[in-house]
Amino acid sequence: MSMLTPPGMGGQYRITGDKYPRMRRPRRRGRLLFAVVASVAAIGLIGWGTLQLIDVFTGGGRASAAGSKADCPTKAKASPSPATAAKALPQPGRITVNVFNATTRGGLAKETADELKKRGFHIGNVGNATQEYDKKVKGVGILLGPKASLDTSLPVLGTQLADAERRTDARKGTDVDLILGDGFKSLTSKTDADKTLATLTGPAPSPSAGSAKKGC
Repeated sequence: MSMLTPPGMGGQYRITGDKYPRMRRPRRRGRLLFAVVASVAAIGLIGWGTLQLIDVFTGGGRASAAGSKADCPTKAKASPSPATAAKALPQPGRITVNVFNATTRGGLAKETADELKKRGFHIGNVGNATQEYDKKVKGVGILLGPKASLDTSLPVLGTQLADAERRTDARKGTDVDLILGDGFKSLTSKTDADKTLATLTGPAPSPSAGSAKKGC
């Protein structure tokens, strides 16, 4: 019996040749191939998702910036013009001013009224202040008028006496009073008063075309 004959075979079966049976399991190539394909697909999905996120964060910003640039001309056209935004204040010639002297200095009311008339204001009553204010005004003066004048006539008159106090009362009509106090020396210089009045009533400066383009 040959040494290659398995025991118990009684010599019926004999292994011949130079090939021997494999004792290990065959490789499962199908599972390995499936694992490789699945890995590649997963990597592809992750890469696609990353590209989508990048596009959302970068592409959206570019679209927003482009939209802002496109909206610039529209916004500029929709904004109100400086002329319409200017305050509708009355001209000095449409304001009637009553000048009253609350000090002990004689002729002060007439002198001041004459100067205001030269500056274009319409002058009403001129004389001494009433008992309510006579010798009781310690500052340069008081500008007094109806409630509606607080944002119209009084600011215009205030350009002529910058430090005067502004008050309103329950009077009827549109006349305003200038009550001269102990601290009064003279009206604001005409040059300074005209500059202040021009700033107050003139339109705001419009932005230049260069600055508008830079903003867009």
